[in-house]
Amino acid sequence: MSVLIFINYLKYNLVFKIMLGTRISAFLKLSKRDLKYDFPASIVVFLVALPLCLGIAMASGAPLFAGVLTGVIGGIVVASFSGSALSVSGPAAGLTTIVASSIMQLGAYETFLLAVVVAGVIQLILGFVKAGMIGNYFPSSVILGMLAAIGITIILKQLPLAFGMIETHAFEMEGGGITAFTNTILNTVNWGATIICFLSLAILIYWPSIKGLNKLPAPLMVVLIGIGLSLAFQGTNFSLAAKGHFVSIPVVSSFNEFLGLFIFPDFAQIGNKEVWTVAFTIAIVASLETLLSIEAVDKIDPFKRNSPTNKELLAQGVGNITSGMLGGLPLTSVIVRSSANATAGGRTRQSAILHGIWLLLALLAVPSLINHIPLSCLAAILLFTGYKLAKPALFKQMLSKGLDQFIPFAVTVLAVVLTDLLTGVAIGIVVATFYILKANMQNAYHYELKHKEDKSTAIITLAEEVSFLNKAPIQQKLYGLPKGIDKVIINGNESKFIDKDVIEVIKDFEQNALSKGVNIELNDISYKKKLRKKQEKNKKVI
Repeated sequence: MSVLIFINYLKYNLVFKIMLGTRISAFLKLSKRDLKYDFPASIVVFLVALPLCLGIAMASGAPLFAGVLTGVIGGIVVASFSGSALSVSGPAAGLTTIVASSIMQLGAYETFLLAVVVAGVIQLILGFVKAGMIGNYFPSSVILGMLAAIGITIILKQLPLAFGMIETHAFEMEGGGITAFTNTILNTVNWGATIICFLSLAILIYWPSIKGLNKLPAPLMVVLIGIGLSLAFQGTNFSLAAKGHFVSIPVVSSFNEFLGLFIFPDFAQIGNKEVWTVAFTIAIVASLETLLSIEAVDKIDPFKRNSPTNKELLAQGVGNITSGMLGGLPLTSVIVRSSANATAGGRTRQSAILHGIWLLLALLAVPSLINHIPLSCLAAILLFTGYKLAKPALFKQMLSKGLDQFIPFAVTVLAVVLTDLLTGVAIGIVVATFYILKANMQNAYHYELKHKEDKSTAIITLAEEVSFLNKAPIQQKLYGLPKGIDKVIINGNESKFIDKDVIEVIKDFEQNALSKGVNIELNDISYKKKLRKKQEKNKKVI
């Protein structure tokens, strides 16, 4: 029955013809040489993406089907148009708050879908006007901090599932000491789920080193063993009886029932101002998250490839239009799936496309089997991914680079963990900018004091680029020169640009020095001359 549903759907649905038909040539053109790496990586990404799609849909107040559908579109559609080798798109955790509040604000899910479509159009425009360059202005310390923070966040969020603590009621403290601990924490732990999780972690760590067996992906073994143990634990004290311990996706039994899962946008609300407000919010936030993710993925790419950001914005725009048209959620490039793709050995976008196909097949063909996967074994996969993103070695490496790199990194980690992705990154950028400005101010000039016979000469050589930010340190240095200096030489020979404010400071100092009888020499200090040099330089670049 499931196979018939799949065939009929492909036959009658035009959008999927576009998704699987017109883009199939792009998929087939990809390197067959890399398929042996991309195929197992796609399974890992699929196993990571499936629970995330469901969880994000639940957190957003949207149908669970919408979450999986968005993952399918992010894999098949976005990856087909994208120029990134390792980026994987889908519903993003960073958008859950915005999505949940927007659905309530607009009053109907159909109206919200229209906002998603409009957001996709806005992203297309951003791609066409080359707005993808914004991502190049984020400091690497902040990007690495974001990655580490995401790893820590993943670990924190998966720990309850790792121990089978699916209950949401508040702990009631009874007694004290060990009694309180046993009556609160330990009584909520499901030991069957805990065993599955820790065994899964052991497999993920040691399986790749076992010769012969390591040809099978470790996450696949984790899922198979997880299903087997959950069945073996039935009727014992380790039983995972509660539904909350397993993946849960919709199971359909007919083609009409499957079609009924799709929801379409209400274009009658196109004149609604709130729709446009939500659309712009989604477009900006989703684009920023995508650019940050692309920047981070390029850093962990073993081949150090550079993803075309403008093309990625176009791909995201096409993806969000498709998602909104079919009833899905807003999507972005997601660092969790992308990093899982990279660490699993993925090499090209084949792995992202294949992961989308696995999500589609899971949704159509084997939903009942998928619903037997314990969440605790999926939590183990995410815990392992989170650890790789936030390794202690990364913190040690950043500290060795100096405080100007470590402090923005550490602040970003704390800010993202304690707030959210965009707020945390914004705080990290502010701190990183402070250190950049500080370094810029310190490198405004080179100072040298020469003594010859009974005379002393102070030589100040200005930097290549002297902006208004360098005004204060240069002024402090000039008026703080030691007493008894006979001559002051200020060189601008090596400068390609000197800000007008700085030149005014130097001219004022010249008058002050002459009035005190100090000999002063200005070499090539002229705003017009420097401006002409800069214009000539720009002409050469053009």
